[in-house]
Amino acid sequence: MSISINTTNFALDVKRHSFAHILAAAVQELFPEAQFGVGPVIENGCYYDFILPRTLIPEDLNLIEEKIKEMFERDLAFKRQDVSIQEAITFFADRNQPLKVELLNDIKSKGTTKLDEAHAGIIADPKSSTVSIYRLVDEQTGEVLFEDLCKGPHVGSVKELNGLEPGPNSPIIKDGVGLPIDFKLDKISGAYWRGDQQRNIQMQRIYALIFENDEVLGEFLYQRNEAKKRDHRLLGQQMKLFTISDLVGAGLPLIQPKGMVIRKRLEDYLWQLHKNHGYHRVWTPHIAKVDLYETSGHAAKFGDELFRVQGKEEKFIMKPMNCPHHMQIFADNQFSYRDMPVRYFEPATVYRDEKSGQLSGLTRVRAITQDDGHLFCRTSQIGEEVGAIVKIIKEFYETMGMMTDYWVSLSVRGDDGKAYLGADDVWIQAEKALEEAAKENRLPYKRIEGEAAFYGPKLDFMFKDVLGREWQLATIQCDFNLPERFTLSYINETGEKEQPVVIHRAICGSLERFMGILIEHFGGRFPFWLAPEQVRVLTINDKVNDYVSKIKNILETTDIDTPLKHNSIEFSIDDRSESLGKKIRE
Repeated sequence: MSISINTTNFALDVKRHSFAHILAAAVQELFPEAQFGVGPVIENGCYYDFILPRTLIPEDLNLIEEKIKEMFERDLAFKRQDVSIQEAITFFADRNQPLKVELLNDIKSKGTTKLDEAHAGIIADPKSSTVSIYRLVDEQTGEVLFEDLCKGPHVGSVKELNGLEPGPNSPIIKDGVGLPIDFKLDKISGAYWRGDQQRNIQMQRIYALIFENDEVLGEFLYQRNEAKKRDHRLLGQQMKLFTISDLVGAGLPLIQPKGMVIRKRLEDYLWQLHKNHGYHRVWTPHIAKVDLYETSGHAAKFGDELFRVQGKEEKFIMKPMNCPHHMQIFADNQFSYRDMPVRYFEPATVYRDEKSGQLSGLTRVRAITQDDGHLFCRTSQIGEEVGAIVKIIKEFYETMGMMTDYWVSLSVRGDDGKAYLGADDVWIQAEKALEEAAKENRLPYKRIEGEAAFYGPKLDFMFKDVLGREWQLATIQCDFNLPERFTLSYINETGEKEQPVVIHRAICGSLERFMGILIEHFGGRFPFWLAPEQVRVLTINDKVNDYVSKIKNILETTDIDTPLKHNSIEFSIDDRSESLGKKIRE
């Protein structure tokens, strides 16, 4: 039994964890021969994995819910017993629970710290020679409803899930009392034991939604239903914005004419915001020699995600990012301190071989068009440059209606075993520079350990869409490593070479992903300036054709005032010999 406690909502997570046991107990009442996997807390609830004598159907969820409600009416308590690992192995073997026995044998032979991540340290404390068995017991009759291998914590009594006051030994008493939950069994899916499809059996997973009360649960279900209706994959097809072709390949969307209107306007707007801040447009090819990415460190970092191309004589890589190319443009110039900062802007497509199971519409693709920018500056200029980028970010997201609720993650190194490029003193300097810039620009930032890019710390901007979903979109990344790897320099005031700092920045991150987010954010009802079709002229009959021609001439020669300053109107004419009512309905 696994649990991942969210320390910011400890009480609710303990209740979700406890509910997973009750869910398993209800399944056992319906299927006494059930074998049990694990049941962790996840975002919005929990799940539990089972091996069952038959395949579950949606109607089974109603039966299980009824069993759970019956348990809520009983005086059930969680009782803990600590036993040796061998005693636990014998206990679960006698009850025909081979998956629990497998976990216990792994603990016995390897230690919990060496188990796979999904199970390590969750069923026993790593340094302990004992494990815990939790029993769900009827306090009135002494009947044991369910027994599970688990580390806890749990509520003391099922009564606490109904909002009654926790007992004196309850782990949630410090976080408040009287917090009932409301639940809904959400769905059934397949899952492989320990996530290993090649070697292990397929199980059945039941998901449960668990919230503080029925009002919060209802709001979540409403928002999720709205999200389904706004799914960019469905709207994109209905509105003919983009196409996914099996012949072209998964993760390689084709942008249709109407989708291209949106994409081009986004790109033009981004350039409009940058050109008055000293940026220069550049262009770089889609492939480069392997040597470029070995020098930059990307070849080792991305590994299997790289698309490799064999030329007649040399080996190439389809670029996974633009940074190394921009380093070469800077290196081919002789800059002095008077030229700094130097700013490059390129909305360029990069390629990464994402796993096919992770691909989705426009939001997860293999051809990623980044609104990429790199600026080369002096350390003393970092604060001013970050301030200018923040101004662009704020103006862009205010235009999109997404600036009302955001926060910024200051992502720094962590002691997590990840491979980071560069010396410690370089990282300390970079992290300090970004944090000072965040303070100077009064950003609502939080310092997050272990989330830095492999080459430097960053500021990631987290925005919410109209459905309240949070997206990591804009980013500002400080990099002292690539300039060192490519030996970049400019001439300072004393005539000596000095290494610049590189700031990577992206405003929307990826044009494909951002288009997908916008389709769902606006539900396909784009603001007028961004709409792929802004005006449609409907004819009543053939007698109005001359008048339609005059309207067409006006529309073709008129610019409108929009965030893009002035741009032409996108229009169409429906002159079919159909009734006006039918045209309007369509």
